[in-house]
Amino acid sequence: MAIFRSHHDFRPRAFAFAPVVLAAVFLTAGCAPLMAPPYAADYEALDRLEATRPGMVAIAKAQPTDPEDKVNTLSLRRARLVSPSGSFAQYLEDALMRDLGEISAYDPKATTRIAARILVNYIDLGVINGSGRMDVEVTVMREATQRLRKTYRAETTFDSSYASIVAVPAGQAAYPRLVRALLRTVYADPQFVAAIGR
Repeated sequence: MAIFRSHHDFRPRAFAFAPVVLAAVFLTAGCAPLMAPPYAADYEALDRLEATRPGMVAIAKAQPTDPEDKVNTLSLRRARLVSPSGSFAQYLEDALMRDLGEISAYDPKATTRIAARILVNYIDLGVINGSGRMDVEVTVMREATQRLRKTYRAETTFDSSYASIVAVPAGQAAYPRLVRALLRTVYADPQFVAAIGR
């Protein structure tokens, strides 16, 4: 069944400015860290994945789990960006579970299991233009058989500024978009689709 989103399904516009306001408060006060915004699914990508009729999958613990690992520590100039899940590996794992749950393909007891390891994870604020990059190794196992092992890359760009009060909120808001771009790339890959197929 395809996923449809109502045009009336929206949050009050005030919430869209919350990360900017919070970042400005932190920067003015000289405080850190800043929280990465919640992940939001790409429902068009999920509709396309659902149309391939995927089998049920479980999600292994995403790696690396150490919150002090370099991929789990992101700096936005003097501020530190942290994951609401405790680590960015857990952020990715939660996003996978949420997405696959949306299309009724997630079962923690399934014999097909997806494992993800973050290899590269950063946001660069730049001076005029900011950028982000995420590389993730995805492995799909069905019982004892490896069906896929592949590294996926996603990149994002955003308007930045020399002024931290502008650049830092922009980098903060860019992170969930980077994760969404990474997962969109995974879901669109025919090899991944075949690996989790029935």
